[in-house]
Amino acid sequence: MNPASCGTPAANPWLAFPVQITGITDETPGVSTYELQLTDAEVARNYRFQPGQFNMLYLPGVGEAAISLSGQSESGDRLRHTVRLAGNVTHSLAGLGVGGRFGLRGPFGTPWPMEECRGRDVVAVAGGLGLAPLRPAIDAILNAPDEYGQLTILYGARTPEHLLFEQVYPDWRQNGAVVNVTVDRSLPGWQGHVGVVPLLVDRMQLPDPENTVFLICGPDVMMKYTVSSALNRGVPAERIWINMERNMNCAVGLCGHCQYGPEFICKDGPVLRYDRVQPMLRVEDL
Repeated sequence: MNPASCGTPAANPWLAFPVQITGITDETPGVSTYELQLTDAEVARNYRFQPGQFNMLYLPGVGEAAISLSGQSESGDRLRHTVRLAGNVTHSLAGLGVGGRFGLRGPFGTPWPMEECRGRDVVAVAGGLGLAPLRPAIDAILNAPDEYGQLTILYGARTPEHLLFEQVYPDWRQNGAVVNVTVDRSLPGWQGHVGVVPLLVDRMQLPDPENTVFLICGPDVMMKYTVSSALNRGVPAERIWINMERNMNCAVGLCGHCQYGPEFICKDGPVLRYDRVQPMLRVEDL
């Protein structure tokens, strides 16, 4: 997707805009949310993104990384990216602190199918850091309750201390969402579900599966079995969408590292309808 089509005032996808870190929130061990402000006033005015898209965060002299947007500030002028420490770029980003400056390219990629979701029940299923790319879609649905059906959020993490955005679950519930959380391994004091995320799909109420949309993001094995559970419950394959963000690399499909069968995830994804990639998902380690 051309950045210009999303409101960014530059058709050159290689052009990085300067940003400044205005806030950092430590979420879970090794994961933080960075609030970024575009320092060019014109770029900031025109920048638009859709839920599910990503930016390239560019640290000169270090490299860049594809990071999905996890939302924006209430004022709309600051972008949020939730980042796990995983390599040179993310460790260098963590070392900058509030006030640090670097470059940002984007937005890139296909968004969650918000139009497809209108008038239908929506089930957002996430594992681990996969809740971050889903959060803008969750916010969009909760901010327009008359346009969507029931929103159900199913989320799993390794342990209770690895639960992402735990502080907003009460707000989601208060705004009408059903929120069910599970962990792989319990800790003292945990009174919630223990087990894998697809089990939540098996147990949930699904009154109208043919008109329910599933939005799924997480580890490949979790997405595979979540899709299987949804299909077994009667959800059509064309109503299931998955996020393949782990394959993203240069953002424009030029380097080839994002190739997934015939698809190039950076430009054809990261959000793809399940039946489009179903044949490739059967191939291990593709």
